[in-house]
Amino acid sequence: MVHIPFGTYLISDDKSRLDLETVLGFLQRSYWAKAREAERTKKAIENSRCYGVYDAEGRQVAFARVITDGATAYYLCDVFVDENHRGSGIGKAMVEAIIGSEELKGITGMLATADAHGLYEKYGFVKDAERFMRKPIVPN
Repeated sequence: MVHIPFGTYLISDDKSRLDLETVLGFLQRSYWAKAREAERTKKAIENSRCYGVYDAEGRQVAFARVITDGATAYYLCDVFVDENHRGSGIGKAMVEAIIGSEELKGITGMLATADAHGLYEKYGFVKDAERFMRKPIVPN
């Protein structure tokens, strides 16, 4: 289990610490997950490696989810930092903890972002629009 202090914050992959209401609330306001049903997000959390960042009082202020086979690839998603804690470096520290974890060392990382390319490029991610495809959700 990962527990990394960062100033007055704690970065942890302990799912029992997650504040689901905080995570669901933020994701429902995000551009990428606002249409996702809460039950689908809960199932995604159950089936993913998750990281939270907690302030000195234990309140969750950031979150990220990693989908991986642990051998060839991982997908970093649902990354957020609470608006009141942005600019403190905790988002960067969380990404560093994730991509530097033993589980993910030496395997290909992927993510999708509309507005944070510069941040992720600092950690070795590169745009690859010519190679990747996606299959969007088709309504029933």
